Amino acid sequence: MRLLLKVLAAPIVVLLTVFVWLCALLINLSAFVFGLAGMVVGFLGLAVLVTYSVQNGIILLVIAFLVSPFGLPMLAVRLLGFLQDANYTLRDFIKA
Repeated sequence: MRLLLKVLAAPIVVLLTVFVWLCALLINLSAFVFGLAGMVVGFLGLAVLVTYSVQNGIILLVIAFLVSPFGLPMLAVRLLGFLQDANYTLRDFIKA
């Protein structure tokens, strides 16, 4: 029974490994774009905060934080880490 579970888990490990590699590549490629977008929106938010409206400036600064590499992309990295942990758990199950 345990051998059957190991045989069934092997293709899942391969799929998870390829999926994690592709997601990591996408995160690395998008980090530069998100960094630039966060910087532009941040400067725009500061300009709006000083010149036009405090409320709109704060909204733009929050959007800049979410777009920056410390916002939503970091959440994607955390979720990818959980997926990688599941992959390693399955690998350990197959090795044992």
